[in-house]
Amino acid sequence: MRAKVLLDRRLSAEDALSLFETEDIFTVGRLASHVARRKNGNVAYFVVNRHINPTNICINRCRFCAFYRDVDSPEAYLLSKEELFGKIDETVALGGTQILIQGGLHPELDIDYYRDLLKTIKDRYDINVHGFSPPELAYLADKHNLTIRETVKILKEAGLDSVPGGGAEILSDRVREVLSPRKIKSQVWLKVMEEVHRLGMRTTATMMFGTVEEPEDIVEHLDRIRSLQDKTGGFTAFIPWSFQPGNTELSRQAVPLVSFVGKGGQGGVKGGRGGTKNVSLGIYSATAVEYLRVLALSRIYLDNIRNIQASWVTQGIKLAQVSLRFGANDFGSTMIEENVVASTGVKYQVSHNDIITTIRSAGFKPAQRDTYYNVLRRY
Repeated sequence: MRAKVLLDRRLSAEDALSLFETEDIFTVGRLASHVARRKNGNVAYFVVNRHINPTNICINRCRFCAFYRDVDSPEAYLLSKEELFGKIDETVALGGTQILIQGGLHPELDIDYYRDLLKTIKDRYDINVHGFSPPELAYLADKHNLTIRETVKILKEAGLDSVPGGGAEILSDRVREVLSPRKIKSQVWLKVMEEVHRLGMRTTATMMFGTVEEPEDIVEHLDRIRSLQDKTGGFTAFIPWSFQPGNTELSRQAVPLVSFVGKGGQGGVKGGRGGTKNVSLGIYSATAVEYLRVLALSRIYLDNIRNIQASWVTQGIKLAQVSLRFGANDFGSTMIEENVVASTGVKYQVSHNDIITTIRSAGFKPAQRDTYYNVLRRY
């Protein structure tokens, strides 16, 4: 496999699994770094943006999520337009070029609400709206008996510019049945992204790992992303991040795993075997080494996606810095505001200058980018 990587030849799924399971972390990291340098040279990107979550009310109630609330919860909220505009004003004042709008599946909000919201934002601001993950888009389509394409087209015409890769988790339905049984299946997530790409819009792709998946599931996820990218070329970046267990259902109680048997007879729980059992899943959380291994494999396998983003929001700024030597070429965003990961109790904050200093001290050249990786400023 090492020879294939160095010769810029595509790895098979079997190659990737072997590399992931048999090679030491430093070998995988060096190979990933080689690929990253070949694709992007010595530059590491970042973007100035803000995550805005219009509501935390969500009918999906995913077991790994600490952010969602039921409609009747005293902690449930729905931002007013004035509150949302205040957040955008602050973002623009700080030099932000993008806002990420993503929230729960609110049962009382329809497509007219989001269309009006987008039009109002675009009337007031010259800013890229990166919004509405595949579960949100699929939910609106179902709610209004529209096709995915019709739904995306309506929102695009209202002002939606690009789509984030949220809701992917692991693109294996046996894993999703444990983590998020109410959420869209993996094929629907891929269908939404394909339709978005076909309409000329760009998206990111993500992967949340560190729960009940096996290495085969990680490779399957990467392979499905790579296959769609072969068809559409619409993904700008891939962002792997590890499950954060704090305040989630997975950390609070045992979850029944019904015949959760992986490929080759391996069970879905780390170190376990197949069968029917109740297991407390929340005790597991990916280590720094496991995070770097998955990140590096992602860089090597996704040969048709130029950018791999480090996740300082889950790993902290020091490990994100190390990530630049394990295949990442993008430091993500300044993330003026972030609520979803913070709801698990994990809350890192970095400034514009922190990112620049960290990239430089790792031996890379910082470059501020826009949503589409156009360079706005070099440092």
